[in-house]
Amino acid sequence: MTDSTGSTPATTPARAKPVLVLQGGGALGSYQAGAYQALCHQNFEPEWVAGISIGAINAAIIVGNAPEKRVERLKEFWQTVSSPVSWSPVVKGDRARSLFNETSAALIATFGVPGFFTPRFPPAPLWPQGSPQSQSYYDTTPLRATLERLVDFDRINACETRLSVGAVGVTTGNFKYFDNFEFRKLGKRIGPEHIMASGALPPGFPSIVIEDEHFWDGGIASNTPLDYVLDEDTADDLLIFQVDLFSARGPLPETLLEAAEREKDIRFSSRTRMNTDKNKKIHDARKALRDLLSKLPDELKSDPSVKLLCEVSKESTVTVVHLIYRSKNYESSSKDYDFSRVGMVEHWNAGARDVHLSMRHKDWLERPQSDETMVTYDLTGDGTETFDDKQEQK
Repeated sequence: MTDSTGSTPATTPARAKPVLVLQGGGALGSYQAGAYQALCHQNFEPEWVAGISIGAINAAIIVGNAPEKRVERLKEFWQTVSSPVSWSPVVKGDRARSLFNETSAALIATFGVPGFFTPRFPPAPLWPQGSPQSQSYYDTTPLRATLERLVDFDRINACETRLSVGAVGVTTGNFKYFDNFEFRKLGKRIGPEHIMASGALPPGFPSIVIEDEHFWDGGIASNTPLDYVLDEDTADDLLIFQVDLFSARGPLPETLLEAAEREKDIRFSSRTRMNTDKNKKIHDARKALRDLLSKLPDELKSDPSVKLLCEVSKESTVTVVHLIYRSKNYESSSKDYDFSRVGMVEHWNAGARDVHLSMRHKDWLERPQSDETMVTYDLTGDGTETFDDKQEQK
């Protein structure tokens, strides 16, 4: 129950609506798959999954399958799109591994990724100006076939679990979310094209046409859908696991390659930090307004303006648990398009490890949030603690 000032009772994250938010990040996306597998072991079953770019693909696979098949389908996707080039035990040390990664990324840039994208032939500059083939280096037709094979779009459109994926209009610059709950109200359906639009990063990938409008990767405008989730659901208490693939914090670069990587990390993580900070300020302002309204004399509480302020000050509690992939010393700016099998397995296991680190001590799940309406946790520290992942992704 709420009183006339719009205050909310104490709640705990364990009793909140579970939400999974997945950032974009290309080949790093297997980190999200590993995190989801570990969250399943913690009995975390999201009622809403929101994603951008590779996060949209992972989100579609999760929502578009029965719970007992989701991890299996995620494994199938990541094994399909990762290069079978094996990690040689002869190559040891950060410098040697960095060379291996750069070589792997170069091969992928040259020959593409199975089940995902293939290079255009002839190359894009040789196609007539204005043709679809002239505007991207790769053809993503294989991705459509992969999505149709691994995702049950009838299940997505049945709306058992909410799915939201973001893209940006090429000619308007407007950000748009394709949301199965909202689509159902309009009599529309989510299809492979909506997922592909969210991951259509130029100039590598072509824009995707939906209802006569061209769309590009949502990461161009915002690489995390956290803001959308918080704007759309102001009524429910939320427990949000936000799985980010780029870290805002990092060491000072010492080489050109390190500078390129650091720039990419900052560029794709900045909106996450901005959105979290902005929503924290909004929640704090609402709390201050409720405190002020509670001090008004009784004769003013029936004033229409006060009643309006009471309504706008009402809010739910939000708990955001950050799971952030932190790069290894041997990774560079090519890490988001190095689809090598060894990289995929490492990222998957890192996601599983970070979930287990976050869930070591679960007291925060039962901690009432009567004074704080939005709390953000990063429970993994610097990610260096030893964790026996038992090779969950093989």
